[in-house]
Amino acid sequence: MRRRFLVLGAGMVAAVVTAAVVTSGASGSAIAGGAPAQPREVVVAHGDDRLPSTTAADWVTYADHVVVVTAVSEQRLPPAQIELERGEGLVGRTVDLKVKEVLWSRDGAPHPAPQSWVYNGAGFTFSDGDTSNFSPVALDERPRIEAGHQYILAIVWEDAHCSEGDKPEPGRWLGLGEGSELPYDGDVIGQGEYEGQIQTVEGARTLAEDAGLDVGLEEEMVGEGAAALAAKLKVATPGERQQPKAPATTSCE
Repeated sequence: MRRRFLVLGAGMVAAVVTAAVVTSGASGSAIAGGAPAQPREVVVAHGDDRLPSTTAADWVTYADHVVVVTAVSEQRLPPAQIELERGEGLVGRTVDLKVKEVLWSRDGAPHPAPQSWVYNGAGFTFSDGDTSNFSPVALDERPRIEAGHQYILAIVWEDAHCSEGDKPEPGRWLGLGEGSELPYDGDVIGQGEYEGQIQTVEGARTLAEDAGLDVGLEEEMVGEGAAALAAKLKVATPGERQQPKAPATTSCE
């Protein structure tokens, strides 16, 4: 994969993908039937995981539920005034998710699995003051979560909190990290939208083979269905549950 590295105005290091290793096409394209379209340009950002998410033990330790979801629709949020004044920055995006199936739930989960929720997805970036040309942003080595695609997600509930100087954050469902969001188009793990491109199961297998010592649950389950994943989670042994570092909070009242 060829990448041209950029530093965005917000200080986040990113890479513009100009060619993909896996067989992929423009997002939203059908996987089967004819040659895929050329990959679109996607800015790939790098960030830290909230919680361990690599193995089946990680999932059953930290997740409240594992669900199959369909991304029904999405909405781009307007740029903040400070970004408009600066002429560059990041723009948020929300995705409406509908739960099709609950594959696994942790005993003692504080809330039942949702039937639907609004997911805060990676959004877009713009530069040079050009608000007519937004480039999609994806997080490194995970799906972007786009309308029209299906995914398997390991999710955990985060309670509402308030941080000094910031707006109150309502309670919400969140993923664990890079390994907790799996493409699942056509009911096949690894197939579908990944980093804003369309990935075939053959492409996912190639990435799994290249993972070397970094092979985890995501790579092990490529080509399998939800039932096989649920069976693996059922026999996994949870470890000691450690919560992520909580933000400094004040009263939300």
